[in-house]
Amino acid sequence: MVAVTHSSSTTKRGTSFFTIMQPVSLSLLLYGVLIVVSIFMLMPFVWMLSTSFKPQNEIFVRPPLLISPNMSLDGYAFVIKHGVLQALWNTAFISASFTFASIFLCALGGYAFAKYNFPGRRFLFLLMLGTMMIPGAVTMVPSYLMMRDFKWIDTVLPLVVPGAANAFGIFFMRQYISSISNELVDAARIDGCSEFGAFRHIILPIIRPGLISLGLIFFMGSWNNYLGPLIYLKSPEHFTLPLFMMTLTGPPGAYTILGSIDLAVWSEVGTLTNELGTAIFPDVTVQNSLQNFYRARAAAEK
Repeated sequence: MVAVTHSSSTTKRGTSFFTIMQPVSLSLLLYGVLIVVSIFMLMPFVWMLSTSFKPQNEIFVRPPLLISPNMSLDGYAFVIKHGVLQALWNTAFISASFTFASIFLCALGGYAFAKYNFPGRRFLFLLMLGTMMIPGAVTMVPSYLMMRDFKWIDTVLPLVVPGAANAFGIFFMRQYISSISNELVDAARIDGCSEFGAFRHIILPIIRPGLISLGLIFFMGSWNNYLGPLIYLKSPEHFTLPLFMMTLTGPPGAYTILGSIDLAVWSEVGTLTNELGTAIFPDVTVQNSLQNFYRARAAAEK
């Protein structure tokens, strides 16, 4: 009887040990796979940062040099000399203006479709969604003609105003605001709050996580936008970073593809990586800051 009891307790201890170790082993395997995948994803950025400090003759050497013994800041000095800081400011200003205008107007539109009953609401909502099916190439020429008639060519207005109240953003905010109880808005009205006051003091604080998510989408899209600045911006001092980067392409000694900057263009990979690093760093910084804010907000709500 004692032997049977001892054998049973040993079996239980062995079973509990394997039961505990199985999730641990699975977690270790999962984290190992994620670390390997993360290394592959980060390597292009590490190579870009490393190459931005290398001289031209060390970029394609075999075996590759991750840290060059002859690192220099010549590439950064070149892009700064030829206007990358102005392009950086233009891009940041346009992206920030477009983002704030878009999230405000889209939140207003989404609030109207979610909380107001008015004639033709369903038809207008479906019509708005239908505009998302129209390719951008179809409206490119009419949009340019309108901007020309408004005398907005070579200004930031065509890159901010036309797309501020876009269908995707309004649909996004309408779906988000629809989950908010109508009693909250009714209570604000009973307490004497105006319609805009109810939107400002009740709706906006609740939908802040949605605004941050939508703002990230708009900011990244505006920051990386190339076609819009190519169409509407003519003066080099108004170029954004994607457009400025194109002026650095071409064979050595060639001129810019737009023919509007009288400077010799470098086709060196090192110079392009300098520009890429300058373009990516602010975008990544904004994303990380808003992501940390979103996490802190979600943790506080729990």
